[in-house]
Amino acid sequence: MSAPLVSLTDVSLRLGKNEVLQHINLQLYRQRITTLIGPNGAGKTCLAKLVLGLHRPSSGTLVRTPGLKIGYMPQRLRIDDSLPLTVDRFLWLADPVHLDERRAALERVGVAALQHEPVQQLSGGEWQRVLLARALLRKADLLVLDEPAQGVDVIGQNALYGLLAEVREEMGCGILLISHDLHLVMAATDEVICLQHHVCCSGTPEAVSRDPAFHDMFAGAQMPAPNLALYTHDHDHAHDLHGNVDGEHDHAHCEHHHHD
Repeated sequence: MSAPLVSLTDVSLRLGKNEVLQHINLQLYRQRITTLIGPNGAGKTCLAKLVLGLHRPSSGTLVRTPGLKIGYMPQRLRIDDSLPLTVDRFLWLADPVHLDERRAALERVGVAALQHEPVQQLSGGEWQRVLLARALLRKADLLVLDEPAQGVDVIGQNALYGLLAEVREEMGCGILLISHDLHLVMAATDEVICLQHHVCCSGTPEAVSRDPAFHDMFAGAQMPAPNLALYTHDHDHAHDLHGNVDGEHDHAHCEHHHHD
């Protein structure tokens, strides 16, 4: 296997007095989709910001391959309703490439007909595809997608995850997906990292088991447990009703809290 695009070794992140992430080991590779899963407030977006270079580790080592280009698809990007902004202009502002390249990116994600539409009129699924086109314009080595299926119906989610798999093959890029919902992500990923401020478990979708500790973590966060088995792992600690490791206090979060 080639060298990782990004490698985190024993990385911790402290924001103020709170240790948000603890002893994280993670490698992101070309042509691999890695999904970061966990309840709200688990530190998923903080970990993404480490990968993006928006945070620096408080301890541990983070190495990026030289010249790494990252395409980022944020969880939310709100555009003022009074701003006259078309999809094409939005893409141009993000990356002022030729019109043909912008059109090709929209065609690749299936929304070429929206090129001259106001961004404020897009549906949730259309907006996510436009954001993906924006990331593709960078011809990135690594795509970082924060909750890409948020606000998209089940059919749209299936199509979006299928599109990501195709993009991964065509571009040879790595993909880091951030999610809190296993239902559809499981079939679309090569590796899952389960996060609750630290890595609780990791593995491939084929390494599924019925570990109740993982279900308990989601139940403690007042979210429905996934209707899928869980990854085999050694779980040598317990989480309290708030999803924290017993004996620890609440942490500062990078995520915006939201509920399905």
